[in-house]
Amino acid sequence: MSFSGRKFSVSRTPGSSEIDSKIHRQFRSAHEGHRAHAGLDPSRASTGVVWCTERANEHGFSDDPSSWANLGQGAPEVDDEIEGSFDRPKFIDISLNGREYGPTAGIKPLREAIATLYNAHHRQGKESKYTWENVAIVPGGRAGLIRIAAVLNNAYLGFFIPDYTAYNEMLSLFRNFAAIPTPLSQEDGYHIHPDKIAEEISRGTSVILTSNPRNPTGQVVKNPELAEIQDICRDRATLIMDEFYGGYNYTSNCDGTTVSAADNIEDVDEDDVLLIDGLTKRFRLPGWRIAWIVGPKDFISAIGSCGSYLDGGANVPFQEAAIPMLEPDNVRKEMQALQKHFKAKRDYVLGRLKEIGFTITHVPDSTFYIWLDLSGLPTSIADGLNFFQKCIEERVIVVPGIFFDLNPAKRRDLFDSPCHHFVRLSYGPKLETLRKGLDGIERIVKK
Repeated sequence: MSFSGRKFSVSRTPGSSEIDSKIHRQFRSAHEGHRAHAGLDPSRASTGVVWCTERANEHGFSDDPSSWANLGQGAPEVDDEIEGSFDRPKFIDISLNGREYGPTAGIKPLREAIATLYNAHHRQGKESKYTWENVAIVPGGRAGLIRIAAVLNNAYLGFFIPDYTAYNEMLSLFRNFAAIPTPLSQEDGYHIHPDKIAEEISRGTSVILTSNPRNPTGQVVKNPELAEIQDICRDRATLIMDEFYGGYNYTSNCDGTTVSAADNIEDVDEDDVLLIDGLTKRFRLPGWRIAWIVGPKDFISAIGSCGSYLDGGANVPFQEAAIPMLEPDNVRKEMQALQKHFKAKRDYVLGRLKEIGFTITHVPDSTFYIWLDLSGLPTSIADGLNFFQKCIEERVIVVPGIFFDLNPAKRRDLFDSPCHHFVRLSYGPKLETLRKGLDGIERIVKK
């Protein structure tokens, strides 16, 4: 299947599997842009994971979550049972400063610790180094993306399909840029090729946003291609790299290497590259809401300032508690433990899916996601929404692929979305949850 056949704003007659499907009707009712020719009345519907959780709650998930297998939530397991991983704090000593308002750009000691980490892991032997002034602390990844969006100039912003569902709202909230989608091809694993970047810039795109490693496909762009992309963008386009899954890298024999565009930056204050990461994914602390943006000082100053009217800044006690975790040698060991553990879970899930009868064309080499193709299943469950409906009846949660066909401001009809026959399956949860979820999926397919 190729994205080249996409039909923009063209309505077709839906099949019986959609007309007779309650979940399709719910989806269209909640998402105005997914109705044929929805016009200029965009709704503020929930992002994909939240919408799926709401539907699961209607079937009892919130009453007894432990009896479910949530393979939809984009979160890693958070306990202290991973071999070689350091224990997370169970108590936090709140200082006097922790009772005060904190700077909206974050406290200086944490900003210094992050700069030191990036210099140790990505700037060895390079003359240009990060300082605390190159780092802004933000209350989670979404808040960081919103801050970045707030400081962008009038521009065409290019993004790729499929990608992270929350970009949808970020790209539709602001009017200082126009968001331009670029479909990627399933045949080569939705890879972002350097010539694709050059093509985008040649047609006037001056800001490019992407996750890397890629959510939801589990693929990563690494050097030398990543360096080539950055060379193409240098002095021509601002590159926004969502690197939250950089530690979930299985391409270097689980040696703890983190994938980051920071490796290829020539001058930390001149290269227009913004990197966003945090404690959420690779430090397995999604509840702390501590993330950071690394980039040129001028950008960071503006990003720090706009926090005063957007989100008020990150929690100070949790910022203080994060500092000891970021010692570079400890982080390297943590990433080694993380990669070995999650790669083993990936291999288990892929093995089970193949036994059930799924075809895995592109093995994910990063993140903790599998972009699962349903096209080989019977018609009644061969699309993401109907498959999701059957899953929640078995107390399993996945995310329908259509949520990753980003549609800012609901300008396109997604009736013919090439993401329609996929779901995103997370192997972030613990192994017993994965077993439970795969058992449920096996029952669905056998039926």
